[in-house]
Amino acid sequence: MAFTPAGENIRYTKNDEAFEGYYVAAQGTPKGSVIIIHDWDGLDDYERQRADMLAKKGYNAFALDIFGANNRPQAIEDKQAATNRLYQDRKRMRQLTEAGIEAANAQGADNSVLLGYCFGGTLALEMARAGTTDNIIGYASFHGGLQIPEGQQYDTDTAPIFIAHGGADNIVSLDDVVSLAGELEEAAIEYEIGIYANAPHAFSVFNSDRYHETADQRSWETFTDWLRDNIAL
Repeated sequence: MAFTPAGENIRYTKNDEAFEGYYVAAQGTPKGSVIIIHDWDGLDDYERQRADMLAKKGYNAFALDIFGANNRPQAIEDKQAATNRLYQDRKRMRQLTEAGIEAANAQGADNSVLLGYCFGGTLALEMARAGTTDNIIGYASFHGGLQIPEGQQYDTDTAPIFIAHGGADNIVSLDDVVSLAGELEEAAIEYEIGIYANAPHAFSVFNSDRYHETADQRSWETFTDWLRDNIAL
């Protein structure tokens, strides 16, 4: 069955560059907001579907756009080029994320958790280390990169963090998970890490050859429980 988005595309700009996010309002009385950062494909129906799922659970959801309107790379080399350009200019990467958060706030987002998938999960943790964004009360990464770049660290006042990781991930290692846990413990940050057996990198991406149904369903249930416990209006 084809996916039909329940929300609407939202155009916004940053330094005269055009971006296109996606917003869907919570069903019923809002419990808070979730701002989604896309993976290296750019914002597509995967993030829209996750936003709609969150709206059904009572959260305003906004999927932001890091790559720019109409820039949705298809070839592997184009996806690598798009993300590598941003990794090489982390200041711009953070600024574009902040622009998306501002666009979400303009739609009424408040008490927001910043949630990212793959590249987006890496970026969510980048923003957690930056710690300068207003109205973000938690960070979540699904199969994102976990290594801490040189010169960065997690401060003790960092908001709670949720990590979902595939045990069979051949890109982000279990050693990376252990190292991150040690960093978060040392900084006395509240965190939760779920490791899902036999799940590869990108295990939650619907209709992909990496999709792992059990890991996806269990991590989603755990994440939504975490949301309930960490967002309070």
